[in-house]
Amino acid sequence: MAGAFDYAPAIVLLPFLSFLIALGGAMYGEERGVLPKGGALAGIAATAGSLILSLWVFLTVSNGSVYDETIYTWAAAGDLELTFGLLLDPLSSMMLVIVSLVALLVHVFSLGYMNDEGETGLPRYYAGLGLFTASMLGFVVADNLLMAFMFFELVGLCSYLLIGFNFRELGPPSAAKKAFLVTRFGDYFFLVGVVAVFATFGTAQFAGEESFPALAAAALDGGASVNTFLGLAPQAWFTVVGLLVLGGVIGKSAQFPLHTWLPDAMEGPTPVSALIHAATMVAAGVYLVARMYGFYAISPTALGIIALVGGFTALFAATMGVVKRELKQVLAYSTISQYGYMMLALGAGGYVAATFHLLTHAFFKALLFLGAGSVIIAMHHNENMWDMGGLKDRMPVTYYTFLAGSLALAGIFPFAGFWSKDEILYEALAHGLGGAPLLYVGYAMGLLAVPVTAFYTFRMVALTFHGEPRTGVAESPEPVGWNVKAPLVVLGILAATVGFVNMVPVQTVVGGHIDFLHQWLDGGFEGLTAHHYEDLTHDYAHYTAGTLGSEVVTVLGGAVVSLALALLGAGLAYSLYAVPEPEEHTAKLGSLQGVLYNNYYQDEYQVFLAERVVAPLSRAADTFDQGVVDGSVNAVSSVSLFSGSRVRRIQTGIVGNYAALITLGLTALLIAFGIFGGWLL
Repeated sequence: MAGAFDYAPAIVLLPFLSFLIALGGAMYGEERGVLPKGGALAGIAATAGSLILSLWVFLTVSNGSVYDETIYTWAAAGDLELTFGLLLDPLSSMMLVIVSLVALLVHVFSLGYMNDEGETGLPRYYAGLGLFTASMLGFVVADNLLMAFMFFELVGLCSYLLIGFNFRELGPPSAAKKAFLVTRFGDYFFLVGVVAVFATFGTAQFAGEESFPALAAAALDGGASVNTFLGLAPQAWFTVVGLLVLGGVIGKSAQFPLHTWLPDAMEGPTPVSALIHAATMVAAGVYLVARMYGFYAISPTALGIIALVGGFTALFAATMGVVKRELKQVLAYSTISQYGYMMLALGAGGYVAATFHLLTHAFFKALLFLGAGSVIIAMHHNENMWDMGGLKDRMPVTYYTFLAGSLALAGIFPFAGFWSKDEILYEALAHGLGGAPLLYVGYAMGLLAVPVTAFYTFRMVALTFHGEPRTGVAESPEPVGWNVKAPLVVLGILAATVGFVNMVPVQTVVGGHIDFLHQWLDGGFEGLTAHHYEDLTHDYAHYTAGTLGSEVVTVLGGAVVSLALALLGAGLAYSLYAVPEPEEHTAKLGSLQGVLYNNYYQDEYQVFLAERVVAPLSRAADTFDQGVVDGSVNAVSSVSLFSGSRVRRIQTGIVGNYAALITLGLTALLIAFGIFGGWLL
């Protein structure tokens, strides 16, 4: 009898089928009514099917079964094989449920956001959503790095198509192009990293004794022979390879300095923003590091860089969210910041903590973006928070669900973000105390980001929902339908409760085993468990858990400090902005407000680099190429062409000429032999 694993390929194929259906509708023309709701119903049915199958796989894995099989070999040369395969274990099965659930809710929400708006091009929109979902699901189940790279690139292509959906306007095409180019820059490094993995290990498999993470660890222990390059020792070379792959991660997960594409991506439809930020493109980078964590865990240098990049990004992005006026812009910078927390956790040896925050963030960030979409519908697509106010009583479902997401984002007890963010900070602090002082820096930046996050979050809530309406539209907002409210309710419940799957502070005090996610991720393949990763970071990166007197003091003390800072930031924002006539208090920052509002002028800096540094170097390289390289080649070819044109005249086609030339040649040889023959002998 067929089991869940036999039907697992359909998890990817169903959304791809909805893409083909919607694409067919787009080709035939939506004005003919080929597809009901522009393809929305096909997308809803497909993602619902993927969710059901994902839950089946999840339950099967929970019973102790795992799956790693090659489906198709598409190229082979000697011992090297390029394959497509499925890897289904606790990490991938959990991510399948997250992606398919959020994708389903986004499709349902789109019925109210896109279809009720009188939007044109709906089949094209739903085709993009279907391909986007299929690409991310294919990335999640990939059993090797090359397959993951291919779906990684498809995810980037889909983001380009969806961000630029309203291509007739000025902003979306520019934002789509920027997202595509910035993430491609990181992906160049990723591609070189994939080639380096094959050249070093001869395989790119994630799981098994012959996987590249296992071979790397064995090589450091002297139990395996691998190829290294540039004259580097194995661990130094492994660090280089890991950092190359990390380039793609930094681009896709919008980490500093390749984060500038993400705020501009808000030009896309709001449901697309929810999908990109919560479960697909931005999540792909963090998931990739978690998927190949056994490879990063053997490199202290790579882990340290990941931790510092993550901690800095968390604080850096949070500061910019403080001054934004547009609802989606605040959420965009919060996304950058929250994925910075995940990277901090991975760099600090907190594999479970990072995965935990990936889980909770998927739900509360999808909730916040869809809640923002509900507000934008009601406000006739005005995103400026200063034109809102007073929506609390006029949109109660949106308000209370949005509040649940905001409490989770700010890390307020007992909402989901409190548990996962607290565990990240604990991992950074404990491993810093345990002998990795560099993590103190990451911990400090992560801790400083807590009150800033809470401040901009509740500034957003207060300006949007509290006080008095500041415009006529806010006084009488457009009502929203069930297809908008239902996804908000589902995600609101999850934002309030999903944090209970890993209550480390409570377990530390009362004992027992209520760290359910840790237990979940400790199953599966032997080399892909949380316990195995803890051993690797202990052995190679020397990450051990230290304490401030006792574990209870460290865990609860850290939780109390972070919660107090979150309440301080939230309380300050509420007191300043939840008033009938709020003022822009951030104007008191003076010139610093302009710096923050203009994102530290990073776009201008990147344009300066492109125009004043890269462009002159490109012109110099082009001059050298055409003047020296092409000139040398052309000179050699000119000599050959000239000589050939002269020699060609000998070939007249007249037999008499050939006979005369032979005679002359023979005569010349005889004369030469007569003159020089004696000397030669």
